[in-house]
Amino acid sequence: MNSNILVIGGTGKTGRRVVKQLQNKGIEPRIGSRSASPSFDWDDKSTWVNALNGIKRMYVTYYPDLAVPGAKEAIQELTQQAKFSGVKKIVLLSGKGETEAEACEKIVMDSGIDYTIVRASWFNQNWSESFLLDPILSGEVALPLSDVLIPFVDANDIAEVAATVLLDNTYNGDIVEVTGPELINFKDVVTMISKASNRSLNFHDITLQQYVEGMKQQQIPGDVVWLIEYLFSHVLTNPNNQLVVNDVERVLGRKAKSFSAYTEETAKTGIWNSEIVESY
Repeated sequence: MNSNILVIGGTGKTGRRVVKQLQNKGIEPRIGSRSASPSFDWDDKSTWVNALNGIKRMYVTYYPDLAVPGAKEAIQELTQQAKFSGVKKIVLLSGKGETEAEACEKIVMDSGIDYTIVRASWFNQNWSESFLLDPILSGEVALPLSDVLIPFVDANDIAEVAATVLLDNTYNGDIVEVTGPELINFKDVVTMISKASNRSLNFHDITLQQYVEGMKQQQIPGDVVWLIEYLFSHVLTNPNNQLVVNDVERVLGRKAKSFSAYTEETAKTGIWNSEIVESY
């Protein structure tokens, strides 16, 4: 059945998974993306009114991250438009340990609209669907802060939590922190991916300055370089991010997916062997 639920970022890493979770429950949400009809474009506020028309509940992700310049203003304006349009509940995806993200959370929390904040740790899928995939494919992984412990969380767990709290008013006014079940560092990650994919991967411990310079040499866009440097320098090192939280279990009644389970599942897709296959 068609629904009055909007998933902004409905084609992204968590958004498309939230859509699938809702579809599995027989709900067909409206997709909030530039390619959808009606379209939703963060950079074109004229699209917001039609996208929000008739919507009562919405899941919001801001690309690339709530920490970037302009995110706070965008969330402020979207929240005002949502209230004007009659939206009754907002589920906002946020990042653990991000001061700027918490400023965006406060906008939603103070809006008078029912809300649930979903604060996520770093995604497992950064290694298979994002900026950490290319180093894995190259076989040479060079990263700073190699000993920092991170409770990597699976995007499927994030989406299942988000879809649950979106539909369940029990979690109104709640901040749900989603992490994986264990703390691991980048060296552990590379070892586990190497084992699961049956590949020899070399890890190189470098400084953050070297990493940033490497990104610039690869002509990665400046705003992306800024974001990744910010995440490494401010977010990974935040003591609040080096904690396992059991909110996935609290909401879903089961433990969060382990990183090893993620690597085993992902290895079966062949994504980490794609360059090897193509080279034959």
